[in-house]
Amino acid sequence: MQNKLAKSNNFEVKDLSLAAQGKQNLEVAERMMGALLQVKEKFIKNKPFKGLRIGMALHVTKETGILVRALIAGGAKVAITGCNPLSTQDDVAAALAKEGVNVYAYKGESNKDYYRYLKKIIEFKPDITIDDGCDLVSEIHRNYPQLIKNIIGGCEETTTGINRLKSMENDKALKYPMIAVNDNKTKHLMDNYYGTGQSTLDGILRSSNILFAGKTVVIAGYGSCGKGVALRAKGLGSNVIITEVDNFAALQAVMDGFRVMKMDEACSEGDIFITVTGNKHVIRTEHVKKMKNGAILANSGHFDIEIDLKGIEKESKSKRRVRHYFDEYTFKNNKYIYVAGEGRLVNLASAEGHPSEVMSLSFCGQALACEYLVNNKGKLKNMVYTLPKEIDDYIAGLQLQAMNLKIDKLTKDQIEYMNNWEEGT
Repeated sequence: MQNKLAKSNNFEVKDLSLAAQGKQNLEVAERMMGALLQVKEKFIKNKPFKGLRIGMALHVTKETGILVRALIAGGAKVAITGCNPLSTQDDVAAALAKEGVNVYAYKGESNKDYYRYLKKIIEFKPDITIDDGCDLVSEIHRNYPQLIKNIIGGCEETTTGINRLKSMENDKALKYPMIAVNDNKTKHLMDNYYGTGQSTLDGILRSSNILFAGKTVVIAGYGSCGKGVALRAKGLGSNVIITEVDNFAALQAVMDGFRVMKMDEACSEGDIFITVTGNKHVIRTEHVKKMKNGAILANSGHFDIEIDLKGIEKESKSKRRVRHYFDEYTFKNNKYIYVAGEGRLVNLASAEGHPSEVMSLSFCGQALACEYLVNNKGKLKNMVYTLPKEIDDYIAGLQLQAMNLKIDKLTKDQIEYMNNWEEGT
C-alpha cells in the first residue's frame, strides 16, 4: 500500500484527488467551530507563534484541520501526523497537503508507517508539541533527547496521555513542561462526556446497524467517557451495566440508576460491550467464552489493548470482515462474536469522531495552551500543568457567544456578599 501513497518531501497521504471533498468537509466543520474561529482571529492579530514550529500527533480529522489553520494563522509552521492508525480522514489529509501543510497520515497505517511518520514530525524539530496519547512526547524522550533543549513545552489532550505524562513526572523522566488540556472542564466534561457518548454509539451503529433499544450494554469504566456512553445508550433504550474498579465511580453509577457488577458476571448478560477505561485487557478470553452468541465488542479508549484481541484471535478458529470495520470471530464450538473498529477507537475507526462543536472547545484548549507556553517560556518547570481557570472560563464564554447565548453577571452587592465572611443569618 505504501507505494500507492501520494508523496512529496512535505506530505504523505493516501490520494490527493480526495482534496476537493476534504476541503468541503473542512468548510462545514469550520462553520460549526465558532469558538475556535474567535481564537483564530485573536491569533491573526497577535501572531503568538511567529517563527515557531508546532509538531502535532493528533487524529487527522476535519476538526483538527481547523486547529491547524488557527495555529498557522498565529504565525506557526505546522507538521502533523495521526495518533491512531485508523483515525485519519484521508480527504482531509489530502486537503491539508494541498494547502501546504506538512501532513503524514492515512487511514489504515501500518505500525511501521505510524512510527515513521512520528519521526517525520520529530525531524521537523518542533518548538511546541501537541499530542493525543503521548506517543510523540514519549518518542522524543526515548530516542531524540537532543531536541528537548529547544522545546518550549507541549500539550496533551487525553486521559491516557496525561496518565503517561504523570508517570514520567513521578519518575523524573519528563524533560519539558506539558499542559494537561484534558483537565480543562471545557475538555473532559464536554469532549469526553458529550463527544465520546455520541460518537462511540455512532461508530457501533455504522459498523453493525444494530438496534440499541432493548439490548443490554455493558460499559467498562465510569469516568467522563463512560458516563457519556452510558447516558447515550440509556437514551436509546438500552439496559446499562457498569463495571468499575473505583469505589466512588461505581457508587456514582448506582446513583445514576445503572446496575454495577464485575465483568465476570456482566459478560454473560451483555449484548454490546464498550470499553472506556484507558487500561489493558479489560475484556479477556475468559469473558468472551461466557458471552452470548453474536455479542458485539467495541473500544473507545485511546489504545487498542482494552480488548485482548490477540487472545481472542488465538482462541478463534476463523475471522472474517463482514461489514465496514466489523469483524466476526468464530470459535471451535461455532459460537461467534463481533469486534467493531479492530478494537481501536470505534468512534474514529468506524465513524467520524466527535461532532465539530465539541471539538471546537477541545481545540480552543490546545490552541490557548500553546499560547500559554509561549507567554511563559522559561518560567515553567518540567511538570504537568493545568491551564488557569480563567482561560478555561474564557473558552466556555467563547462557546456561549458562538451559540448566541448570554448569562447574568453578579452585581456589586453580590460580589461583596460572596467575599464577606461576616455577613450571615
